[in-house]
Amino acid sequence: MYNDILTIGSFTIHGYGLMIAIGILTALFVGEKRAKNRGLSGDEMYNLTLVCAIMGFVGAKLLFCIVEWKDFIKNPWSILSSSGFVVYGGIILGVIAGLSWCRIRKLPFWEYFDVVMPSVAIAQGFGRLGCFLAGCCYGRETDSCIGIAFTNSDYAPNHVKMIPTQLISAAGMFVIAFALMRYAKNRKHPGTVGFLYMILYSIGRFGVEFLRNDYRGEIGILSTSQFISIFMVLIGFGGFWYLLKSKATLPVENETSEDKDIEETGEN
Repeated sequence: MYNDILTIGSFTIHGYGLMIAIGILTALFVGEKRAKNRGLSGDEMYNLTLVCAIMGFVGAKLLFCIVEWKDFIKNPWSILSSSGFVVYGGIILGVIAGLSWCRIRKLPFWEYFDVVMPSVAIAQGFGRLGCFLAGCCYGRETDSCIGIAFTNSDYAPNHVKMIPTQLISAAGMFVIAFALMRYAKNRKHPGTVGFLYMILYSIGRFGVEFLRNDYRGEIGILSTSQFISIFMVLIGFGGFWYLLKSKATLPVENETSEDKDIEETGEN
């Protein structure tokens, strides 16, 4: 709603950047805790998350430049701006970077893949809250009671009630993160958590795209993200099925006393 959270002289804390920072820190904390519960290295988890985050930002920016290639050709320096990202580019390059890092470090990729992806969902949830504060990724106009009008956005039309797609997406990502972590406690096949993320996120993203009204590129009657979602769902189901049929199994994630206390109190 209002992206400038705090201004001190010439220094301004922007809501979008603040939410991204909170999301990454929360993802690191949760990821490290879950990695240790599985007997994995917390330090390697930090390193892997940092590599995936950096390459994820690069991938999201690159895919945005591909989608908006006409504008990029006119102004190549726009790639250095703080806006303009396509999440799928970040996911794809982030996973590739993670796989490469695990091979270099001789780490079990599938196990770390299962730990990282719920954290990715958490970071995305906070990122969408940042989108809401900035007013980007906005929804269609509506007269319904859920409509929200922006007043200080540099992206969304101001003083027009719109579907809060950012909040819908944020809630969806937090639900997905919770579902993945619950599933991980009983999963027996490495990698299935990561592929389940791909399935759930892609289905959710495909649906939310119908509610959005900002320009995101298009391929035929579908938005660019919807087009990519179709392939991501197919890859997710294919990978999930393949790993379920594989002979590789793992012990379920350890549940610490702290986890039990959290479940009993309903906190997460």
